Amino acid sequence: MKKTNILFVCVGNSCRSQIAEGYGRAWGSSVMEVKSAGTNAIDAISSEIRLVMAEEGIDISGQRPKKLTAGMIRWADRGIVLGGTPELLYPELLKDKLVYWPTPDPYGQGVEAAREVRDLIKNRITDLIIDLGSGQ
Repeated sequence: MKKTNILFVCVGNSCRSQIAEGYGRAWGSSVMEVKSAGTNAIDAISSEIRLVMAEEGIDISGQRPKKLTAGMIRWADRGIVLGGTPELLYPELLKDKLVYWPTPDPYGQGVEAAREVRDLIKNRITDLIIDLGSGQ
């Protein structure tokens, strides 16, 4: 079965999309290839996000924030937006492959907020893996 290329997008690429990329790599590698990016990527992944992902046994220390590019969108079979508005940057490229997962931004909100967002994304990733595995 061909893997689906999934691009997770948020604003800073320091929290939400990094969580999704981490789960996608750790749990979904049989059905998806994953990347993440930010419409306004910052310098580093949030330390709280690294911590709460480590609590799950997922090491994201090798991941880095990346600026969303047209090439990334061309690569993607599906773009999953957790925050921000990438369709304003690349509307012609995102047509018919954009999915919204409205997700609160935990940046600077502390460990408990990071855990809540992690668990929300964890549930969505689990559903996505099941859907991709069943051919949807």
